[in-house]
Amino acid sequence: MEDIDLLLDMAQDSMERALKHTQIELSKIRAGKASVNMLDGIMMEYYGVMSPISQVSSITTPDARTIQVKPFEKKIIGDIERAIINSNIGLNPANDGDTIRLNIPPLTEERRRELVKRVKAEIEVAKVNIRKVRQEANDDLKKLKNEGISEDAIKIGEEKVQKLTNQFIDKTDQMFATKEADVMNV
Repeated sequence: MEDIDLLLDMAQDSMERALKHTQIELSKIRAGKASVNMLDGIMMEYYGVMSPISQVSSITTPDARTIQVKPFEKKIIGDIERAIINSNIGLNPANDGDTIRLNIPPLTEERRRELVKRVKAEIEVAKVNIRKVRQEANDDLKKLKNEGISEDAIKIGEEKVQKLTNQFIDKTDQMFATKEADVMNV
């Protein structure tokens, strides 16, 4: 029974990691409001090392439609600006010599629908990952049969894995509903 409980704990941890990853990816999808997370993952060369711009500058949102990037060193402002342009996030940086301002344009209805499709795709990836964890856990449970674990215990373990899977799938559906409402809200 300890082996089954250990497998269930590992499956739950893997499913939680899939949800956290999805949450991070969803935070990158802008809903018409400025967020410092929109610049996550944008890298630039800094003293010969690729670094996230969040580590070489201060990123703030002075209002709901503006992101402000203030580099720690003035001389790298052009490099940060190029990194933002090359990232294809759809924002045009305005450089005043000290800071870079990114104005977030209001979203059109068509763009909102495109973003909802991206959200849905991210949610589907999460569901696939959760189901993959379920499949791996069930395969591991079947292997325990060879180690002398009873079929009844394995069947109970599979039911617990399915119940866990259903809980996490429900959480992804809730994440979708929340993000969809956020994106479609004008």
